[in-house]
Amino acid sequence: MEDPVIGPLDLATRVDEALAVQALAFGLTGDEIAVRRQIVLRHLTTPGARALGATTAAGGLVGFVYGMPCDRGQWWSTVVEPYLQQAGEDSWLDDSYTITELHVLPAHQGRGIGRRLITTLTDGVPQPRSLLSAIDTDSPARGLYRRLGYRDLARRVRFPSAPRPYAVMGAPLPLRR
Repeated sequence: MEDPVIGPLDLATRVDEALAVQALAFGLTGDEIAVRRQIVLRHLTTPGARALGATTAAGGLVGFVYGMPCDRGQWWSTVVEPYLQQAGEDSWLDDSYTITELHVLPAHQGRGIGRRLITTLTDGVPQPRSLLSAIDTDSPARGLYRRLGYRDLARRVRFPSAPRPYAVMGAPLPLRR
């Protein structure tokens, strides 16, 4: 299997293809995809929002990442802030870059694509650190984040309508290689 090319992604144009990747990687329903489509398109209007894709030679999308500068007024920040405050870690909401989504098709996982996507994205931002949230379980994704230098800042974070708790993780930039 040929390594995909990591490069800029016009996520607004390819949002449906990206969400199809996310649906397979994360197990989303059609209703969840419809809601996330609007969220992604809204996020892309944020100054500093960036997206990268992993594409095959034929142009097919096998993975993507996008993020934006953290803003305490954003919905995600308002949900995680009390958990970070309780842990004494709420200063992470200032001067950080948030990884909003990172997904790779299951058939392409375990080949370093997610690592290349997140490190390439964060290498290009001016913020000195990065935040993300991940389902609070020992998963390959959490293992990757730890190897990159992310550490748990808050655990058992509950997002409205999410059935499972999340962990909020933070890492200094540049990420570990």
